Amino acid sequence: MEKIIKKRFERDLIACLLLILPFGACSQSTSESNNSHQASADGEYVLMFDGQTLRGWEGDTSYWRVEDGKIIGERKATDEPLKRNTFLIWKGGQPADFDLTLQYKISDAGNSGINYRSEQLEDTPFALKGYQADIDGKNNYTGQLYEERKRTTLAYRGQVVEVPDANGGEVKNNAWTGLMVKGTLGEDAKLRAAIKANDWNTCRIVAKGNSLQHYINGVLMSEVLDNDGKNRRDAGFIGVQIHVGPPMRVEFRDMKLKILH
Repeated sequence: MEKIIKKRFERDLIACLLLILPFGACSQSTSESNNSHQASADGEYVLMFDGQTLRGWEGDTSYWRVEDGKIIGERKATDEPLKRNTFLIWKGGQPADFDLTLQYKISDAGNSGINYRSEQLEDTPFALKGYQADIDGKNNYTGQLYEERKRTTLAYRGQVVEVPDANGGEVKNNAWTGLMVKGTLGEDAKLRAAIKANDWNTCRIVAKGNSLQHYINGVLMSEVLDNDGKNRRDAGFIGVQIHVGPPMRVEFRDMKLKILH
């Protein structure tokens, strides 16, 4: 009798363990997976655009839409002329130090840019004031650092510039006076040759402290060390622009951002 009871006990114990172990193993695996996912997300690029909607962005949908996995900004010939530049603004935060990459394609007559560390104006719809990585269809300005509604041009393509503290600086001929050109990144013709017309280009912006770098297709196009404590902005909104002027079209895709610590 004791042997029968012992066998039944062993059988019931094994059955119980078989029921418990899979759940325990599953729970452990899920926990490890979550921890691994969290670890890999730290310091990695996050997608700014879901490829299907303008969720997380704010702008005038008369000019901005999503099509075939791209954000498209377009002012058609039949549209009313723009009275001021208009932006599509990313509402996912106001990053300070970051590494931003995206791909863009722009029409011949297009004039656009990627604003960052910018202030959103309260009295003007979809307007930003701040740093801008310039892009245009004729590649006259692509790669330079322009400051929208503020100090205007801070570095032309090919320049390494230091902006001194604001002692008498002013806007003159669409550029900020008192800039100190500390070096060159190469001849303009060679830098311009690295930018593709009527095709996709990769723009990268690296902002860390008061150091600002603009790259196009992996080539450093301009670099600014902004020591102007009065006028510089250390964090703010990111946005993309449609400029006043002739009808134009600009497209963006593969937009991703990495926060730097």
